Amino acid sequence: MPPGSRHRERTRAAGLFLGLSLACTGAAASGAESAVRTGVETRRLDETRSAADFEVKVLWLIGVHGRFGKVHGTVTLDRERGTIVADARIEVAAIAMRNHSYEEWVKSPEFFDVVNHPQIRFLSDPFPSDRLREGGDISGMLNLRGLERRLTLRVEPSGCPDAIANACPVEANGTIRRSEFGMKSRRGTLSDKVDLGLSVYLAEPSDAPGKAQ
Repeated sequence: MPPGSRHRERTRAAGLFLGLSLACTGAAASGAESAVRTGVETRRLDETRSAADFEVKVLWLIGVHGRFGKVHGTVTLDRERGTIVADARIEVAAIAMRNHSYEEWVKSPEFFDVVNHPQIRFLSDPFPSDRLREGGDISGMLNLRGLERRLTLRVEPSGCPDAIANACPVEANGTIRRSEFGMKSRRGTLSDKVDLGLSVYLAEPSDAPGKAQ
């Protein structure tokens, strides 16, 4: 091949390599811009400050109150859509009550059955992010004793300007029926309704799992 032809081939090859490099760089930049545009942020719940409670009435008059163990999980905020998905998990094995015999009873198969079902989970539907600040209903699926049922929690208004500020708790309350989750004993003396309460704080952003901003 004449020297001039070899030079032209090398020039074309160099141009092709440069074009491919620019294309790859452009695709990477486009992917980064797309990640930025999604604005999805996931934050963990603060286990040390978050808490969950329950109360059931004996003879429909006397409230028997208990506090669950740790509450953990995540809150995922989609800033582009202005929506949030909450995934809260409540540890049941460490229930604390005033009466030790009550603690053993609610942990038994007759009630929460903590040996076989040590965790309660609530996974919300996407809801508007300002609901954490202004209050309102949040619906989702509650998994209790291995059974899933729809649950609506009522969120109390918060004074925090940021919907997911870690300085303010999210206070929420709801009610379930024991019978819908297989707890059908003592129907004559114990109310079917169980009130649930959550007080949830978010962890610092640095403690959050991988996120795209």
